This record gives sequence, C-alpha cells and structure tokens, in this order.
Amino acid sequence: MSLKASHAIKHCTALLEKVGVPERNAQSTARAIVISDVWGNASHGVMRLPFYLKRITMGGVNPEAELNVVSERGAIVGLDGQDGLGHWQLWEAASIGVQKAKEFGISLVSVKNSSHCGALGVYLYPALDAGQIALIFTNGPAVMPAVGGNAPLLSTSPIAAGIPAKPPMIIDLSTSAVARGKIAAAAKSGGTIPDGWAVDKEGKTITDAKEALMGMLAPLGGAKGFALGLMVESLSAGISGGALSTEVPDMFNPDDDTKPQGISHTVITIDPSDLGDSASYDDFNKLAGNIKKTGGRIPGVKRAHPEEVEDHEITVAEAVIKDLNDWSAKLGLPNFS
Repeated sequence: MSLKASHAIKHCTALLEKVGVPERNAQSTARAIVISDVWGNASHGVMRLPFYLKRITMGGVNPEAELNVVSERGAIVGLDGQDGLGHWQLWEAASIGVQKAKEFGISLVSVKNSSHCGALGVYLYPALDAGQIALIFTNGPAVMPAVGGNAPLLSTSPIAAGIPAKPPMIIDLSTSAVARGKIAAAAKSGGTIPDGWAVDKEGKTITDAKEALMGMLAPLGGAKGFALGLMVESLSAGISGGALSTEVPDMFNPDDDTKPQGISHTVITIDPSDLGDSASYDDFNKLAGNIKKTGGRIPGVKRAHPEEVEDHEITVAEAVIKDLNDWSAKLGLPNFS
C-alpha cells in the first residue's frame, strides 16, 4: 500500500506518544523510522514499529528515558540512554558530536543502555549538514558467528560513514552477509531467502526466512566480515561499557520483550577544516565526481535528506498495515491507513 511519508510520520508519532514517549522524542523517532521507508529500506522502517510498541508496553523499552551524561573529558562524551528508544538518542548523540567537533576538531560520543536505532545512515546528517565527517557504529543481539564457529558472537554490526562532498557520499552497511531486517521482512511474508545469508550450527545454509531469523547470519566476505564486526563491537559496546552482543535481548523474540536491550552506539565526528585549507573539500568533490565520471553510482546519492521527506510516497506491506491498525485500535487512534 502506498502512503504519504508525512501521514506515516504523523501517525507513528501519535502511536509512540500514546505509549508514553514524550512528543519531541516521538517525533524524532517517527521521522527516523519513516526515512528508512523513503530510502527503500523497508526492513528498518514502519515494519519495526509494532515491535517497538510491544517492547515499550511490556517494559523492554523505557518510554520516558533521558540521555544522561556519565562522563565528559574534552571532546569525549559518554551517555547513558536509560533503556530508551535508540532513534532519538542516536540523533541527539550525533548532534552533540557536531558541537564538540566544532570546538575540538574531532569528537567521540558513546551511548550505552539504549535500544535498536533503525537505519544507521540517518544519523550521519547532523555532521553532513555541518560540513563534517561522521563514523557511526552500533551493536545488537548476537547473530553472527566467528568463521568456523558454532555459536553467534556478534550482531550484524553495521557501519555508517558520511563524507561531506557535493553530493554527500553515504556508506551504510552491515558486516553480516545481509542486514537481519531483510530476513525479518521475508519472514513476515512467509518467504524464503537466498543461499549464503544464514546458516545453522552445523554451518548448513538456511533458506526458510522464519527459521533463519532465529539462526545465524554469515559474515560478509567470510573472515574479513567477522573482523570488521569485531571492530564494530569493540567501538560500540566495548568502548561504552555497554552490553556485548551476546548479552543483548532480541527484539524479534517475544520472550525478550520485557528485557531492556542495553545496545550501544558510538559516533566519531571530524571537522576537516582543521586538517588543512578548503582543498580538503575539493578532494571530496573530486572523489564523488570521479565515481560519476567513470559510470559508477555515488553511495547514497538518491537518499532524500531527513528534513525533506514529507512529500515522498512510501510502500508498506499489507501485513504491516494490519499490525499498525491493530495497534491503532488498541490505543484509541484512527486506522494507520
């Protein structure tokens, strides 16, 4: 079903407010959720909202959480998310990172005791709008084994990087063979997945999406993907003192709905103007131009800016619309659609 993004943002906000999320945080979270659908990444979009709503009502997410500063030294800030929604918390952390980078040239902001934050590339924009570089890392429930291992140790371990070229270059990828949300989307429709996405404890390929959702995801590029995932885990949970992926409850497991996830996020922000003259931006632009000149596609070139998505249309699966309408009825709101 096709919907206007502005309508989806408004209704997602209303649903979140109904379960106790303050208006400002609900709006920030709703926008981050819908942006993913606008970008064509439905696996991290409104499909996830019913899971967030259930976790809030069951106690796994604290709707009234605040971001508390637990440590601060110069350009480094440590925050505690009090088990709140990851979307608004990571946007706030990225915004703090921009201000610190303006002051010190570089900054690192970490958040512990947070929750799933959706598409990681959303949170690059505070830095990009300020002409800065951002690197973002986050963890989640363990789904990826070491190469040759028989138990999950790491999450999908996504990495995002934003380079302030014209147009901006946006890198956003998981270090597993595929983002787990894509498997969740296939499981929602009762579908199958390609060989090589997921494996069982014996290392055999799983193609049933529902089975794969509770199985293990293969690392991207084998040992290289696992090594990158290990770096992400170290720079998110390891650096913040938050929960390791093996300790993070799974939002797709109903038995975990009452348990806070304890997810960690880290944002590293760099102000390139402190590393030379304006030529540094010229080189970013040359890089982007060379990609286009040689027939390539600049990563992220088709992504709408988070503040400019209202007029876009999104497509939402009928099964997701049903879930959202059920929640709307339960909370005394009109149908989502």
